[in-house]
Amino acid sequence: VQLVESGGGSVQPGGSLRLSCAASGFFFSYYDINWYRQGPGKQRELVATVRFGGSTNYADSVKGRFTISRDNAKNTVYLQMNSLKPDDTAVYYCNTYVRRDYWGQGTQVTVSS
Repeated sequence: VQLVESGGGSVQPGGSLRLSCAASGFFFSYYDINWYRQGPGKQRELVATVRFGGSTNYADSVKGRFTISRDNAKNTVYLQMNSLKPDDTAVYYCNTYVRRDYWGQGTQVTVSS
């Protein structure tokens, strides 16, 4: 199982970014995929989940601003992040559970003026 995140960067408050998670090594369409984040001095927290059937869940802190989606043909999950705030600054990780937890290497998102 391999998960590779991309799309992070620096953006001003109110801006947008789209993160991607490219997956391989398992039957992607059969599994839930999660985005987590860990901000400076904070614990890792669950941001959003897209289930194998396509339903989604979000942390209260990102509802209405972030959208998670998946493209099973491309084995890729996306996290569209709009109206970004400084509190969204974190390393964002892609995660799935295939007999055990697997994590990507993370991608840094910095929101600052």
